[in-house]
Amino acid sequence: MKRKYILIAFFIFLISSCQVTKTYQGVEVNSDKLFRENSVIDSNSMAKIHWKEFFTDENLQQLIERALTENLDLKIAIERIHSANAYFKQSKLAFYPDLKAGASVTQSKLSFPQGFGLINNSTQYDFHIISTWEADVWGKLKSSKKAALARFLQTEVAKRAIQSQLVSDIAFYYYNLMALDNQLEILEKTLENRKEDVSTMNDLKASNVVNGAAVVQSQANQYTVEVAIPDVKRQIMETENMLSFLISSPSEVINRKSLGDESIPSEISVGLPSQLLQYRPDIQLAELEFRIAFEQSNIARTAFYPSFQITAGTGFSSLDFAKWFTADGLFANIMGGITQPIFNKGLNKANLTSAEAKQNEAMHNFRKSMLNAGKEVSNALFSLKTSKEKEGSRIKQIESLTKAVDFTKELLRYSESTNYTDVLTSEQNLLNAEIGMVNDRLEQWISLIYLYKATGGGTD
Repeated sequence: MKRKYILIAFFIFLISSCQVTKTYQGVEVNSDKLFRENSVIDSNSMAKIHWKEFFTDENLQQLIERALTENLDLKIAIERIHSANAYFKQSKLAFYPDLKAGASVTQSKLSFPQGFGLINNSTQYDFHIISTWEADVWGKLKSSKKAALARFLQTEVAKRAIQSQLVSDIAFYYYNLMALDNQLEILEKTLENRKEDVSTMNDLKASNVVNGAAVVQSQANQYTVEVAIPDVKRQIMETENMLSFLISSPSEVINRKSLGDESIPSEISVGLPSQLLQYRPDIQLAELEFRIAFEQSNIARTAFYPSFQITAGTGFSSLDFAKWFTADGLFANIMGGITQPIFNKGLNKANLTSAEAKQNEAMHNFRKSMLNAGKEVSNALFSLKTSKEKEGSRIKQIESLTKAVDFTKELLRYSESTNYTDVLTSEQNLLNAEIGMVNDRLEQWISLIYLYKATGGGTD
């Protein structure tokens, strides 16, 4: 008898020592030189900076705080976390025995052949408790638990990804709104100047300095600015509506400052390329997707091996209600079983091939997400660099064009070699340069916002 137990213990040890599933090792990715245009290389990534410290504008901070509390996409993400957490808890319960209970009363009427003429009617009373437990010999349940954990972590990372996108979107539209304010201010100031030009041209025509063509051209120049103003006002309204939507609010007026009130940091550190995996939610999502696919391959691999189940049951069964819950009606049993697939038309092999293909696909997507992150950081860095390079030249351009407008207007009064077309050209060039100055400033902020998001900022 003792020898039999030793053999059973040895058999269980031999089975449990078989390594069917593989241990997750992660994906190896070479992150060296993942992005260019990084003049400051250290581990102090801007992604470590909390969004409140990165965006110091109080109005912008209030908008972001409202969005993080009220945004509907974030609320949906939180509900998905709750759902995934429930499935993860369920996966942990798979290691414990299943327990079911049932009770029934069966009334039967027997014909002569069945009852042998002795019993016409019978009533059977049953109550049972059954427990089933599957031994996780090959690691199937363990892999299922790991996959469920990865899915749960995905929902949390997805929430961080939505938050990062939300922070950058609100900052993007907020600075666009301030830029539109500046453009509207420039257009309204230009319109006043154009009205003065029309009055001046009428006076010069009365003095026979210019002809009627100059008056008409000055009027057309005024109308060109007038028709541009409603478009900018429409864009301001649409941008305010978009910000209201992001904070889950009906359309409202957005409080904001002027675009030139804040200075852009002179030095930016994007950290090391390897830190993108640490801070970027989309890369973490791709890595977790690979981990899920990896564990699914493990589960498919265990299908080729037998499953071990133990079922135990106890209860009461009697044809006499008075003896139902007595020792005479008590029964108990225990059963162990092994299920081994023999022939299933290649289904297990097909499932394993499919799972391994999905694992490889997830690995490629992970590497693709790393390359995409490097591209986004490089683009944002270069965009910030070039937008700053334009600043000095743009200032000089505006100064020169302002003088050109003044000179051509003076020449128009006192020289016949100048006509209003020269004035019109210089004024239009000045207007374009002033609008360009606003856009240059906006481009710097947008590049900075995209760089913050590209490095993984805005998730805390």
